[in-house]
Amino acid sequence: MASFLTALAVLVIGYVAYGALAEKVFGIDPQRPTPAIANADGVDFIPMPTWKVFLIQFLNIAGLGPIFGAIMGIMFGPAAFLWIVLGTIFAGAVHDFTSAMISVRSGGKSLPEIVGTELGGTVKTVMRIFSVVLLILVSAVFVLTPADIIAGMTSESLDVRFWIFIIFAYYILATLLPIDKLIGNLYPIFGFALLFMAAGIMGMLLFGDAAIPDGFSDGLYTRYADADTHPVFPMMFVSIACGAISGFHATQSPMMARCLKNERLARPVFYGAMVAEGFVALIWAAAAIAFTGGYGELASYMQEEGASAGKLVREISMDWLGTAGGILAILGVVAAPITTGDTALRSTRLIVADFLNINQHKLVKRLLVSLPIFALTFVVMMIDFNTLWRYFAWSNQTLAVFTLWAVTVYLARHKKAYIITLLPAMFMTAVSVSYLLFARRPEGFGLQWGLAVGIGACTGVALLLLFLRYRKRLSDGRATINADY
Repeated sequence: MASFLTALAVLVIGYVAYGALAEKVFGIDPQRPTPAIANADGVDFIPMPTWKVFLIQFLNIAGLGPIFGAIMGIMFGPAAFLWIVLGTIFAGAVHDFTSAMISVRSGGKSLPEIVGTELGGTVKTVMRIFSVVLLILVSAVFVLTPADIIAGMTSESLDVRFWIFIIFAYYILATLLPIDKLIGNLYPIFGFALLFMAAGIMGMLLFGDAAIPDGFSDGLYTRYADADTHPVFPMMFVSIACGAISGFHATQSPMMARCLKNERLARPVFYGAMVAEGFVALIWAAAAIAFTGGYGELASYMQEEGASAGKLVREISMDWLGTAGGILAILGVVAAPITTGDTALRSTRLIVADFLNINQHKLVKRLLVSLPIFALTFVVMMIDFNTLWRYFAWSNQTLAVFTLWAVTVYLARHKKAYIITLLPAMFMTAVSVSYLLFARRPEGFGLQWGLAVGIGACTGVALLLLFLRYRKRLSDGRATINADY
């Protein structure tokens, strides 16, 4: 219990201290008009109350990620607690805050445009394709998951295909309507529910009979029975994405960057939402091992239940929180993925519209951009779910790598302390490359662990050397700068 309380305290301290440092490094300007004010269009650029922007941002990035990811990640052992806390403070929250602030400063630009400005035209093209593919994967995954869950709770006549149709119809509306009409009204409700659910679980952890096994005294080795295929590095760092750092967040932040009323609100919204997500991940990781009785017991449970994190979440909620918990579990396990999938499609529309330079004020133009996206998402949904999820997990962390390097270059250009993003960029580069090389087929190459990790580390160092070369050319006045912000 002491370790759990310490971890919670460190998250709070991290927000106050390191969040303030990140804000100081970037340099906010409260007098500067934000895109919500300067580019107001009544569709995507709309000034919204800060509490609502925070809850929408939180639910956009949270969803099922910090719940399911934390449960799967804690199976690696107590090292997961360290990654959730340290990853959130020093990597994830910095990643979300800085990428969002660059979007604010650039008039609400989407992630590929930002990355391309900093890393060059070729990378911009790659990022446009990569981001669209990732977001379509997210949308497809988060149609199938809630549809399957709801179908299991309703009559046989309302099968999975029926709920896929209903959820997809909602996605279309959420993608096309002005952000304050549907998303702006529904998300705060679901955001409160997710936070209340987490608070209830934390209350049971603190004041209930459940005990949280410590495990730190035994070491940080993996608790998986098959340790050879599930080493802590890099597998845990991909399993726990949304609860520590997630590239998907940088695709979502521009939506709220277009609704932020003042730059001084960026830290509570973007850094704060990531810290809140870290809280949720920490709580559910602790709840999973407390409810099952330990790391080995959790592994046995997941094996018996076919690795169903959703079933475990429902059982914990209903056992610890009663009827109210059951209702919140439904909201958490069903609404959460839906609210991730719809904003993923909306972000895809914005990204495509940005690089095609198609104004989105008129509905017919939004339809023009969206219809091919809807069609591609429907096709991707035909792929096996487990395969989809594995590709999504790796591409998610790889997107974080691109974002962190782009932010590092931005900070270097503006003569700011780029070390706050350089170190996470190098680490996540090693994680992403190592995972791709080590993971078994079809998503990986199945190399030996030592070789995969060695190449991953060398890749991180190689990119560091390229950055330092760019930094020297920048200081000598020989580097080309295309950015206008």
